[in-house]
Amino acid sequence: MEPAELVARLEAISRERPDRVLRLRGQMQQPPEVFELVVFRGFSSSTTHPTAFDPDQPVLPPGAVISQAELLAAPLDPDHEHHLRGPLPLEAFLDPEGWA
Repeated sequence: MEPAELVARLEAISRERPDRVLRLRGQMQQPPEVFELVVFRGFSSSTTHPTAFDPDQPVLPPGAVISQAELLAAPLDPDHEHHLRGPLPLEAFLDPEGWA
């Protein structure tokens, strides 16, 4: 599954869990760089690189690899993050039960 499809699937799950934030980390291929995304209430946002203003455009290019994910309590407070699960492989969060 392409990165854009994976993120879209996670965004759909996050709509049902407004009390959760999913942080994704990985590597983009071109140019090679590390990325971090947060998924919250049906949207994803990059904390490491610019993205298109259009929300219909994917936040990750084809070939990006998501290496880990961690579930946090919302609202997200960078000074006092409440980790619920992870870091784990992305597959742990592709099922809505993984967000409990």
